[in-house]
Amino acid sequence: MVTVFGSINLDLVARVGRLPRPGETVPGSHFQTAPGGKGANQALAAARAGAPVTMIGAVGDDAFAAEALSLLGAGGIDLTRVRVAPGATGVALILVDDRGENVIAVVPGANGTVVAEDSEALACEAADVLLLQLEVPVSAAEAAAKKARAAGVSVLLNFAPFHAEALPLLAHVTHLIVNESECALIAEAEGLAGASIDEQAGALAAAHALTVIVTLGEAGVRAVADGAPLGVPALRVDAVDTVGAGDTFSGYLAAGLQEGLRLEAALRLAATAGSLACTRPGAQPAIPMRHEVDARL
Repeated sequence: MVTVFGSINLDLVARVGRLPRPGETVPGSHFQTAPGGKGANQALAAARAGAPVTMIGAVGDDAFAAEALSLLGAGGIDLTRVRVAPGATGVALILVDDRGENVIAVVPGANGTVVAEDSEALACEAADVLLLQLEVPVSAAEAAAKKARAAGVSVLLNFAPFHAEALPLLAHVTHLIVNESECALIAEAEGLAGASIDEQAGALAAAHALTVIVTLGEAGVRAVADGAPLGVPALRVDAVDTVGAGDTFSGYLAAGLQEGLRLEAALRLAATAGSLACTRPGAQPAIPMRHEVDARL
């Protein structure tokens, strides 16, 4: 079982020719809504990779909640541990330009009501994987990580968005997933030296006895496990929208590890899935199915 403890949003997405500068208004060409949230995105990715998935989180009691959960339900994800909280469902306001680059503002809504007590819904067996992000309160994520580690469960933390107050979580995870900028920020905050990604990741891995995985976009993935660096390439694609790539990677990685794949094979699976997600607009709608990924491996 892959359990995802995290955020559930509705994405409000506008296409623009280019991203605006501060204070500037630019015309848009298209608008759509789509289910999102880093937690929900990663849960759907793990399910589409073939893993059994449970989601723990919260939505509001507003009109956005049903749409935010729609693809998770259709994907066969267990939603019995998702609470309904008074108030608004979380939303992400997303601008995507013609090159596929994006800027995102997230309003937490019900995600901000997730508390440590929600981790009591976590059912753990040693073969399970817990996947965390940082769009719910850090104290809640830390409680879930501690419970899972006590049960011998692998705990994957996607350290996004970066919060310095979440650094103590590193003591309770087995795998850290970051992009290049997040890796540098964590290394700096921890006072760890390293000029290159491999050096920064290696220092983090050694300091916390964990596996560090750094996503590098079209440059692929670098990782440090048991003191040894390794890398896998990204699939070359024509990017349309990069919004869901990182979450697709994380969900597929969790599913691959839960399936029993060795780290390098799981990274190849996840990197290929993340690349394919860039070829379609949106976050959850862009997540590829497992047979599509297997066809490109």
